[in-house]
Parts: sequence; C-alpha cells; structure tokens
Amino acid sequence: MPTLYFDHNATTPIAPEVADAMAAALRDVYGNPSSVHRPGQLARQQLEKSRRTVAEFIHAPAAELVFTSGGTEANNLAIFGVARSIPSAHKHVITTTVEHPAVLESCRQLEREGVEISRVNVSGGVIAVDEIRRNLRAETVLISVMHANNEVGTIQPVEEIGALVRERRAAGQEIYFHSDGVQAFGKIGVDVQRLGVDLYSVSAHKIFGPKGVGGLFVRRGTPLEPVQYGGRHERGRRAGTENVPGVMAFARAVELCSPNDSSYLSALRDFFEAEMRLAMPQVKINGAPERRLPNTSNLEFPELSAEALVIALDLKGVAVSTGSACSSGSIEPSHVLLAMGRTRDEARSSVRFSFGRYNTGHEVNALVDAVTGCVHQLQRLAREEIRAVV
Repeated sequence: MPTLYFDHNATTPIAPEVADAMAAALRDVYGNPSSVHRPGQLARQQLEKSRRTVAEFIHAPAAELVFTSGGTEANNLAIFGVARSIPSAHKHVITTTVEHPAVLESCRQLEREGVEISRVNVSGGVIAVDEIRRNLRAETVLISVMHANNEVGTIQPVEEIGALVRERRAAGQEIYFHSDGVQAFGKIGVDVQRLGVDLYSVSAHKIFGPKGVGGLFVRRGTPLEPVQYGGRHERGRRAGTENVPGVMAFARAVELCSPNDSSYLSALRDFFEAEMRLAMPQVKINGAPERRLPNTSNLEFPELSAEALVIALDLKGVAVSTGSACSSGSIEPSHVLLAMGRTRDEARSSVRFSFGRYNTGHEVNALVDAVTGCVHQLQRLAREEIRAVV
C-alpha cells in the first residue's frame, strides 16, 4: 500500500532532481577539496559554488557559512562554540523550554560544565521578548531561541530578540544570539541580516535534500571554539573532509525552494483543519494559529491516545507523528506541549501533521477520511472495553 506522507517536519523525501544531482556528484566529483590536483580543485570549486548558493538563500556572505553533518551538529557547534570560547569564570546562557533536544541537551551539558542556564517558559508556544529581557544578566554570553518550533510550528520573535542583543552589545556586553532555524529554513523567508542573529542553524533533509548535511551561519567576529579537531577545514571552524556530494545536493535542494511553496502549504493545512473541525468539532489546535509555519498542524484529539492513532493510521498507509523524531521511543508526553501548559493527558492526545510540496488536495481528503475513520474505530474499541469491564 503506498504511504500518504504527512511527516515532513521529521524529514522530507529527497526530491528527484536532488537525488540526480547527488548521484552525479558521487560519480564525478570524487576529489578531496583540500587536494591541490585537478580532481581536488574541481571538488573545491563545487564546494564553494554550493556554499554561495546556500548562503545567498539566507542573505549571508558565503564565508560566514560552515557546512556541518546536519542541524544537530550545527546547534552543538553554535552553543558549545560560543560558550566555551569566552574566557569568563561566570557564564550564563538563556534558552527556552520548547527547544529541540539538540539545543536542550547541549545546554544541559554546559550546565554540567558550570555554565548557568535560564530556560524561559512560553505562552501558546510563542516566547515573550520581555521574558528574555527579564532573564538577561551582565554575565549572559549567549541566547539560543529557535526560529520555528518543530512540533507545533509556532514562529518565535527572533528579530525582536536580535534587536535586544544588539542593544546589549552596543552597551559593551559580550553577548551573542543563536537561532535553530532548521524548521523555518525553506518554509518561510530567512534573512539573517534582518533577524539580527549571530548564528543560525540549517539542515538539508527538511527541504527535500539528503540527510547528513547542514550548515551554520556564523557572523563575522563571533567567537567560535571548534567542537572537533583534526584539520583546518571550513576555515578552522569544523575539522573533517567536507561532504561535497551532500553539499552539492543541499545546494540543489535550495535552488528548488520556491516562494510559492508557503502559500500552497498553508492552503493545504487550512483546508485540512477546516475539514477536521467539520468532521470532529471536539478537535483542538495546539499552538498560536496566527503565528505558525505554513505546513504544520498539531491537533489534540480529546480522550484519545495519540500513539494508538498514529499506529492505526500507519496500518492504513498514512504517516504522521506525535512530535519530534529525535524523541521517538520516549514514553513521556511532548515536552513542548507540557511547556505550553497542556496537561499530560492533553499532550498524549496530540498528533502532528506536517505537509510538503508534493502533497495534493486529493491526499488531504484521503487524510481526513483516514483520521476520522481511525478515531471512530478507536473510540468504538474503547467503549467495547469499558462494557466488557462493567
């Protein structure tokens, strides 16, 4: 049975054009970009051409983009790279309670190293800039706030936080701002100059590119201690022979991104939510409806197990999820929904639907039918179990 895929926030299928570009690169661009011979220099040329393509997409100079193995490494490099590079006895970092595990776990490790961490709560999934301001201290060296949430799609006020950081730096404080842009990149417009970030993480596999390649924008003048050693690759910021075929495929995926994707995805999502509300009025939307990624819908199905619904849909050939793919296997409810004030039961009843450019209106109709059918089936089974006990 062909799968109807609605889990694009976890990963996207590779675009055919991207797969072709990567296959050609694997075959033809085999040199080490650090080598001086012709195959090596061809690889270097393709690496730098791809760097310009990806950097221009976020309005960054090519020299300020570091290629990594993905979003997790980019987040680790940003957080550890800045925090460990500042020679201060007392260091403080601000983040939020709804970040991706790649940020949360990095901050926990910094805490074990003696860095104090403030985790700011959210309301409706969107952070209040005043909360960041209230947590600022003279020893604050880094703020890390995601651009868009991977579970509920809420978009954070990154530009306003960037302005706040610039104010503090103008007053003489050494402070930097990192944003995990993995979910926002390619779905909404990203301009690192306008946002005012010093570091910004991106990943290829969220935009129909390959897994295993990503990038970190590092604004010129931002201190960055490497987290791995063994060479002067990436201008000394990330040791290791560059993944040239992956980088070339990443650049091709960027070239395929279109401004029209956003309006198309929001139309699919809005149609899905409207149809779900008609079919099941009790369904609730998690996250700020007016401030979300265009492709993301997180719905609560009261008194229903989200895990059971995901499994039932999978048996019907429909792929959705309960949240972050990096937290799969966890029996705990979503930390994002709990941080937003949902109860544990509400969090355990919530399912994420994330759409992609290859989804169609016909598929969304099929999704609505599958969800309503599975929900009614699970409710019927629950009633039968209750009758059996009584």
